[in-house]
Amino acid sequence: MSFDINRLVRENIKKLKPYSSARSEFSGQASIFLDANENSFGSPLTKWYNRYPDPLQWEVKKKLSKIKNVPAEQMLLGNGSDECIDLLIRAFCNPKEDHIIICPPTYGMYEVYANINDVGVKEIPLLPDYQLNLDVLEHAIEPSTKMIFICSPNNPTGNSIEHEDIEIVLNNFEGLVVLDEAYINYSRHRSFISELKDYPNLVIMQTFSKAWGLAALRLGMTYASQEIIDILNKIKPPYNINQATQELVLKALDNLEDVNMMIKETVKEREVLVKGLVEIPMVQKVYPSDANFVLAKINEATAVYNYLKEKGIIVRNRSNVLLCEDSLRITVGTPDQNQQLLTALKAYKED
Repeated sequence: MSFDINRLVRENIKKLKPYSSARSEFSGQASIFLDANENSFGSPLTKWYNRYPDPLQWEVKKKLSKIKNVPAEQMLLGNGSDECIDLLIRAFCNPKEDHIIICPPTYGMYEVYANINDVGVKEIPLLPDYQLNLDVLEHAIEPSTKMIFICSPNNPTGNSIEHEDIEIVLNNFEGLVVLDEAYINYSRHRSFISELKDYPNLVIMQTFSKAWGLAALRLGMTYASQEIIDILNKIKPPYNINQATQELVLKALDNLEDVNMMIKETVKEREVLVKGLVEIPMVQKVYPSDANFVLAKINEATAVYNYLKEKGIIVRNRSNVLLCEDSLRITVGTPDQNQQLLTALKAYKED
């Protein structure tokens, strides 16, 4: 398969002259900054928050590079993974002409951002075991198919998509394959990040919101070829990641052992939660999970959801989602939180 990135990029993006921010035009050392019309007297918080942040977040990327073994030039940091999704669709999909493929049940923001950008969405549902339907997917691809979104481990089902199936898509599709690995840290399966060099059409999204426990900072990562990243940098907002976020993430990256301990504890508690759920008579099934949540098929799921809500316990009702009928998505909590959930479920009286 030959892959040509220029065939995918929108013509207006090819011709676009990106905005040149004051700080991006400067490199090297300086002690006096009078280029960006900032408040030179500081801020109420700390002296240096009056300055614009590094528009390309090089310090964060360099630190990530050592952990992920990916060159900093092959990374884009977004204001959450949502910004990364939006940038990809805006860069490569022509409104009213092109479309993306999604495989429901899956993360809802792929479709939302396609709709915002007036880009078509073709749905190829997963099989009943929540794996890719490769035969149908193959026949759904058209010249106007610019990208396929695959979430693995998948949200809301929790399972990992078969590695070989993803490779088949990568080897046979001439557009972009966007692999969302938001939950990869909890999985027994390895990340595709080491295979970026083998697949020029592969884009991987990860996040600091899950295993790193930094959801409030809103920082997502995109890994791809430098060619693709250069295009995304061309259209991203000039200062999309604020200074405070960059500073806090740099500190977090120095505490990898703490993160690994939290991952192990979460996986351990996931097993405890699953064991407790399957012992409850109204729970029909708990699906295998490689994420920090489980999907459980429960009698009267909507009624149980409302009952838990009254108890102050909030889970996610996925009953109206394709292939997830009568199912609740339950995040793995602390031992105490999980026990409170199980106690409440055991006390529920079915009609």
